[in-house]
Amino acid sequence: MKVIVIGAGIGGSVLGMSLKQLGIAHVLIEQAPGFSEVGAGIQLSPNGVRVLETLGLGDALRGFCTEPDFHKYSAWDTGETILRTALMPRVREAYGHAYYHAHRSDLIDALTASLEAKALCLDSEVVDVGQDEHAAWAVTADGRRFEADVLIGADGIHSRVREQVFKPGPPRASGYVAWRGVVDAADIEDLEIPVSAYVDMGPGLSFVYYYVCGGARLNWIALGQSKGAKRESWSQTASKAEVIAAFDGWYARPRHLIEATKQPFVTALYDRDPLDSWVAGRIALMGDAAHAMLPYHAQGAVQSIEDAWVLARTLSLSDGDVVVALRHYETLRRDRANQLVQQSRNAERWYHVQDVGEVAARNARFRRNNEQFGDDFSPQQHWLYSYDAEQAALGTDTAWRDLPAWS
Repeated sequence: MKVIVIGAGIGGSVLGMSLKQLGIAHVLIEQAPGFSEVGAGIQLSPNGVRVLETLGLGDALRGFCTEPDFHKYSAWDTGETILRTALMPRVREAYGHAYYHAHRSDLIDALTASLEAKALCLDSEVVDVGQDEHAAWAVTADGRRFEADVLIGADGIHSRVREQVFKPGPPRASGYVAWRGVVDAADIEDLEIPVSAYVDMGPGLSFVYYYVCGGARLNWIALGQSKGAKRESWSQTASKAEVIAAFDGWYARPRHLIEATKQPFVTALYDRDPLDSWVAGRIALMGDAAHAMLPYHAQGAVQSIEDAWVLARTLSLSDGDVVVALRHYETLRRDRANQLVQQSRNAERWYHVQDVGEVAARNARFRRNNEQFGDDFSPQQHWLYSYDAEQAALGTDTAWRDLPAWS
C-alpha cells in the first residue's frame, strides 16, 4: 500500500509520522518551499498529546512546552477568576498524558525532524487530483504525477482536494478577528503571572494567554469584532493602539501584555460548514480540509492529530481494501469533529455576549460550575480529554462514546 498526503502542516506531518511508524509507504507533497510557522501559540490537550507521545515525541514536548496548573476564566472588569478547572498534575493522573502549551514553530520543528526526507516533496503545488478503480493520483504544477492506492487531502481550510473532489465553496466568515502577539517573559516579570491557561471574557471580546517556549515567552490572542475590514492572514500586522482601544474599560493585565508586545498581528476568523462526507472512493480529507473550526475550544490542531492516527491505523488494519478502510475512518471520526465545529461556534457566542444581563447570567453559570466541579473536570472536558485514538481505530472506544457531550 502507498499513500499520497497533500499538505505537510501539523495534521499532514503527524499522518506522515504515523504511516512511517506503521510501515506504510507514503509521500508528503507540500506547496511551501520549507517548513515555517507563524509566531503563535498552540494548546495541546491530552487526547492529542497521547498520539504525539505514541510517535516518540515525549522528550521533545517536555523540552519546549509548558504545563499549566489550571484553566482560569476571569471577569473582564475586575480580573476575578470565576471558574477554575484543574490541569497539572490532575490531567496526567486522570488521562495519563499532560495538557501542554507550545509555540507552533517548536512543534513544527519537532514534527518535521521526524519525517523521512525521501518521502517529502517541498515546493510542489498540486494542481490536479484524480482516481480510478485501481489508483489515486496527484499532478503538480511542474508536471510531475504521483500515483498511489490512497490520496489524503491534509491541505487546510482552503483545500484544493476538498474543492475539486468534494463540495466547492468558500469558508464561512465568523465576523470576528483574532489579534495576537508573543511577549518575552522577562519583559513582564513584574506582572507575576503564574503558569496557567487564562481566558478573560468581556462584552463582545475575550483575551486568551499562556506561556510557551518552556516558559520563556507568553502568547496572547484577543478575539473580537474589528471596526475595519481584515483579511484571513496570520502575517497581517495590527497597531498596538488598535488592540488596546478594544480593551478600554477592562482591568489592567490585557493592556500591559499588549503594550509589551513588539508587533501585534491580526487575522479574520473563518471555519467551514460540515460536509456530508469526507471520503470519495480512494480519496479522503482530514484536519482543517475536513472540519476547519473556530479556536474557542483549542481543538483545531488536536483534532487533526486524532484524525492522523485513526486514519493511519485504520489503513494498517485494512487487509488491502482501502476504500472500505477510508469509509471506516470517516465513521470513526466525522461525528466527533463535526460536533466540535458546532460547539466552537456556540462558544463564540457565549464568550462574547454583550447584554449586561447575559454577561451576568454567564458569569453566574461559571461560578456554579466552579462550586460543582472544584478541581475536577467538567463533563465537556472529560468528553474531550478521555478520547484514545488507538482505541477508536480498534473500535474499542465504547466508554468514550457513552460519555455525555455538550447539550
